[in-house]
Amino acid sequence: MTQGLSNIRNLSLKELQDEFVARNEKAFRAKQVYGWLWKKNAASFDEMTNLSKDLREWLPTHYYIDHIQLQDQQISKDKTIKCAFTIEEGKVVEGVLIPTNSRMTACISSQVGCSLSCTFCATGRLKLLRNLSAGEIVDQVVYLKNQAEGRYEQNLTNIVYMGMGEPLLNYKNVLQSIDRLCSEDGLGISPKRITVSTAGIAKMIRKLGDDDVKFNLALSLHAANDKKRDKIMEINESNNLAELSEALTYFHEKTGSRVTFEYIIFKDFNDEIDDARELAHFAKCVPCKINIIEYNPIEGGDFQQADARKVDAFAAFLEAKNLIVNVRRSRGKDIDAACGQLANKNKAILKDERILK
Repeated sequence: MTQGLSNIRNLSLKELQDEFVARNEKAFRAKQVYGWLWKKNAASFDEMTNLSKDLREWLPTHYYIDHIQLQDQQISKDKTIKCAFTIEEGKVVEGVLIPTNSRMTACISSQVGCSLSCTFCATGRLKLLRNLSAGEIVDQVVYLKNQAEGRYEQNLTNIVYMGMGEPLLNYKNVLQSIDRLCSEDGLGISPKRITVSTAGIAKMIRKLGDDDVKFNLALSLHAANDKKRDKIMEINESNNLAELSEALTYFHEKTGSRVTFEYIIFKDFNDEIDDARELAHFAKCVPCKINIIEYNPIEGGDFQQADARKVDAFAAFLEAKNLIVNVRRSRGKDIDAACGQLANKNKAILKDERILK
């Protein structure tokens, strides 16, 4: 039971030190606890063996650790690993480890459900139940990192906030989680190894610029004219392409960072050369690279995968415009772990009809 207790991972090191000093504990004890929480990812106070017994018994009378638990794990034939994690209140979120020849990437969630209702995304069919805490986000990374090292004997190389939810609608906790991941008291990961993906919230993109963030930003674009983007992404009605272009320009001016445009390519919707021409024009707003992403069908979805020849022609057109282009082939499709598929057919998530929109 956590009623009446404070989530200790919501405290900064300074706040934790202040609370310890108020209890007549040495400040360095708070630093020890902080290291257990973020560097060693302790799930309980009993694990903190370099603390006195008295302190270990006192801590759980005032604090709790919001640690997530693995509920289910699936491994794809291409070695992709999808994990369902249980958080407080029995809710479930998913994270994915994506191995390739050159990278080992953790794709993590930032919210339980989503409020944006993008038509091509399985998670978009769920209600938004709540934001994940910084600790719950970090736990996903730690578990997937341990899988990379233990199962595949490789280090985790990249982290992408591209799982369930819209990261910029959980701004404080997402930035706090990145701070913990990059801190020397945490995992010590370079921010340049981290990418936050947004569906496009102009004012929050500007805030990222004001906060001079060091991690990478990706925009889920998927169409470079407002009429088409309105059809598949409701968020575009309040954050149109002109507003996003201005926000991205501001972000680049403040941070100096190149932006990634993610473009899921759908059959007979956004796969023509005219669509590529519109994308090339929009991409002039900021130094960028473009990831063309193969569409992954979801149950009851309206879209189909684009023809491979059209995808190649689309990419070639952009490259001829001197744009940096990567065609991303999907991984983990057989376990519904590919882009846009999280929560698709997940019984642990979908069995409760209250979370469906």
